[in-house]
Amino acid sequence: MTKFVFVTGGVVSSLGKGIASASLAAILESRGLKVTLIKLDPYLNVDPGTMSPFQHGEVFVTDDGAETDLDLGHYERFISTRMKRANNFTAGQIYKTVLEKERRGDYLGKTVQVIPHVTNEIQDFVRRGAANVDVAIVEIGGTVGDIESLPFLEAVRQLSLRSGANNSAFVHLTYVPYIAAAGELKTKPTQHTVEKMRAIGIQPDALLCRADRAVPDEERDKISLFTNVAPAGVISMWDVDTIYKVPRMLHEQGLDELICMKLQLLTKPADLRRWDHLVNEVTHPKHEVTIAMCGKYTELSDSYKSLNEALRHAGIHNHARVKIEYVDAESLEEGKADALAQYDAILVPGGFGKRGVEGKILAAQYAREHKIPYLGICLGMQVATIEVARHLAGLENANSTEFDASTPHPVIALIDEWQDSDGTIQKRDANSDLGGTMRLGAQSSDVAPGTLAWQIYGPVVTERHRHRYEANEHYLDRLRNAGLVISAITQREKLTEIVELPQDVHPWFVGVQFHPEFKSTPWDGHPLFTSYVKAALDHKTARRAPAGEGRKETA
Repeated sequence: MTKFVFVTGGVVSSLGKGIASASLAAILESRGLKVTLIKLDPYLNVDPGTMSPFQHGEVFVTDDGAETDLDLGHYERFISTRMKRANNFTAGQIYKTVLEKERRGDYLGKTVQVIPHVTNEIQDFVRRGAANVDVAIVEIGGTVGDIESLPFLEAVRQLSLRSGANNSAFVHLTYVPYIAAAGELKTKPTQHTVEKMRAIGIQPDALLCRADRAVPDEERDKISLFTNVAPAGVISMWDVDTIYKVPRMLHEQGLDELICMKLQLLTKPADLRRWDHLVNEVTHPKHEVTIAMCGKYTELSDSYKSLNEALRHAGIHNHARVKIEYVDAESLEEGKADALAQYDAILVPGGFGKRGVEGKILAAQYAREHKIPYLGICLGMQVATIEVARHLAGLENANSTEFDASTPHPVIALIDEWQDSDGTIQKRDANSDLGGTMRLGAQSSDVAPGTLAWQIYGPVVTERHRHRYEANEHYLDRLRNAGLVISAITQREKLTEIVELPQDVHPWFVGVQFHPEFKSTPWDGHPLFTSYVKAALDHKTARRAPAGEGRKETA
C-alpha cells in the first residue's frame, strides 16, 4: 500500500516547497524506497502551457507530452523516477473533469458540490499518480489561507483519514523572518500559519522553518510549544549556496527518520555519499566559464530554471563553474553586438512571440562570424536558421511566419500535421487553440554520421519538444548549399531537429529544435551541454593563449 507525505506551505510563497519535497524524496530513495512526487496546483488554468513565464516561470515537459509545473524538473533532477502526466494536475483539470461528468450524468442527478465531488476527484487524481510506489510525496502549491487551496487541503485531509493510521504524514514549510531592527528571528508568522492548518483539521508532523540563517534551539522550542509539533519535528532550513546541500541538511536534522517512524517504514540507513561528492564538485571547481544567455525573460531566472541547471550540471562534469549572464535580446542592435565578445559562449534559449527576435538573430550572427561557441535551443535554432538564410543563402528578409506572416522567404513555418509522442496524429493551423498546437513530449530522430551531433548523441537522438513552428523543408537544400548542416531529422515527418556548422568552419555551432535541458541531471549531466561547456572552456583557453600556441585542453 502506498503511503503519503503531504507537503504544504505557509506565510509566503516561493519558499522552496519543490526543493524540500525533492530533497525528502531523495533521502527516502537513498534508504531503498521507491518514491514518486505529485504537484497539485490550485490555479484554474488547465495547465501552465499558455501562461507567461513572468507569471509562472518555466513550463516543464514530460516524456509523455504533459506541460507541467517547473517543480517536476526538480523532482526528476533529485530522484530516479521519471515524471508523467499523472504527476501534476491543476484545479482547472479537476473542475473540467467534474463538469464533464456532470454533463454526462455520472452523478445521477445529484447536486454537484465541492465536498464531496471536487474533493473526491482530487483524491482519485492523487491515487492514480501514486500507484505502484512505496511513498508518494504530494506537494500542494500556493499558501495555506489562499481560498483556491482550500479544496486541495480538505481533499488531502480526507485522504489521510481514509488511508488509516501510520499511512500519511504532513510536512509544513513556513517562514521565520529575521527583523534587522529588532536583531532577532520572529516565530509569530509560523504560529499563525499552523493555526490555520489546525483549524481545517490538519496537524503538521514536521515544520521546515525557512530563514536566511539557522534557527536557534530556543526559537525552535518556542515554535514547538505554540504549534503542538514535537521538538524533533521543528527543522531549520536556512539559505545555502547550492540546492544540492539540502538533502544532507534535512537528513542531519532527522526529517527522514521522523517520516519513516510516522509511516512505520523499516528501511536501511540513508546513504548520501553521492550527494556529498556532488556538493564537493559544485563548491570546488577547477575552471570557470561565462555564458551569455540572450533571451527576453531575463528579469526572472525561473523562466529558464531547467536550462540553468543543465548548464551547471555540464559544468560539474567539466570540473567548472558556469556563470550565466543574462543579456536582454531587445538590447542587442546593429553596432552593439560587440558586447558579446567578452563571453566564452553564447546561448539563445526558447521563447514565443516577436519581441527580441532580431536581437537573437544578431546574437547568432555574432557567434557565427566570431567563432564563439553557440547553442540555440528551440527558437534559438530557428533564429540561427534565419540568420544563415539571410546572410549566407542570400534570402533577403527571410523570417519565420510567427514573426512576419508576409515574409518572402518563410524558412520557419507552421506545419499542419505531426505525430505526437503517443503515436496520435495531430493537426493544427494558425487558428488552433494555443494549448493544442504544439509538438510535445519525447520523439526520436536519426542523426547524420560524421556530424558533431553524431559525436554527441550517436545514431539516434530522443528528446522532449515544446514548440509550434518548424524549419520549412522547401528551403533545406538552399540552406545546405549555403553551408548549414542538417544533422538530425525526425523519423516519421522528416522535420529538422538539429542544425550545425561544419567543424572546419566553426569550432562549435549547434541549434536544436527540442529542449535537451529537461533530461539533464546532476548525476549524468547531458551530452549536448557537456560538449557545449567543454567548447566554451576551449574557446576561453584559446583566447588567452599567447599568439602561436593554439588551443589547449582544459578539462
